[in-house]
Amino acid sequence: MQVPCNEAPKPLLALGKMLYGIAMVYVKCCVHNERAFLEEHKLKIKQVITGIAALACVSTAAHAQSAGSFYATAGWFHFAPQDSSGPLKETSVGGSPVNIDVPGTGAGISSADTAGFTVGYFATDHIAAELEMGIPPTFDLEGTGTFSQYGKLGSAKQWSPTLLFKYFFNAPTAKLRPFVGIGVTRTWFTDAKITNQQFEGSVLHGPTTVDTDSSWAPVFNVGATYNFTEHWFAGFSVSFIPLKATAKLNTQAQTPVGTLNVQSQAKITLNPIVTYLRVGYRF
Repeated sequence: MQVPCNEAPKPLLALGKMLYGIAMVYVKCCVHNERAFLEEHKLKIKQVITGIAALACVSTAAHAQSAGSFYATAGWFHFAPQDSSGPLKETSVGGSPVNIDVPGTGAGISSADTAGFTVGYFATDHIAAELEMGIPPTFDLEGTGTFSQYGKLGSAKQWSPTLLFKYFFNAPTAKLRPFVGIGVTRTWFTDAKITNQQFEGSVLHGPTTVDTDSSWAPVFNVGATYNFTEHWFAGFSVSFIPLKATAKLNTQAQTPVGTLNVQSQAKITLNPIVTYLRVGYRF
């Protein structure tokens, strides 16, 4: 029996349906696998982005003013003594003690400026230790009281390295971080000398050498830093140092009975207010 040309045999029709079903199953499996593939890679991409963000946060914190970071600064110190002094006292003449005050006499210290440098280390996110140094500034010794007519009497260079312990407020990554500090300084003077020949001749009566004592003093400090970038920052601080010094004069006085060694001294209260404007780099 002949089959019409527009009608497929039943076996072929069944085979076609079976192949169509297999193809649809394959397509569905592919679509499912593709969706699973995309979901899996979306999750991995999210994990990578999260990891990069976390790494960036860690990197930023590592370069902030946080525990374990070092820094160095350079800037400008201004010393403004809040000075006063006792009278000049002659302690000995020709080797004999006299301890005579010269009434109405006194001396003061001028203000001074110099370049400064500091290095510091953050022990915690908020506590730092800092060493301050500077090129020794030259101070003028100026007459007061009956000595004021002589103006500048002499000069000396001051050395005062300072160790400070500071507490910083706000978070380590904050732009502005105020701080308070306390520390200690060791102060001494070099190149102390009388430069006023009129004073040396008419008051001290001969060539005079000057010696000064050294002393420890506390330092009280307050200020703030401002972070421009992860590494660069600027800062300003004010310190008060309750400080006293004694200038000892050794004179070869020319007298009617010959040259006598006259020793005298002046006790001066400096109590400087020290400001420091600086730029720093954090490692």
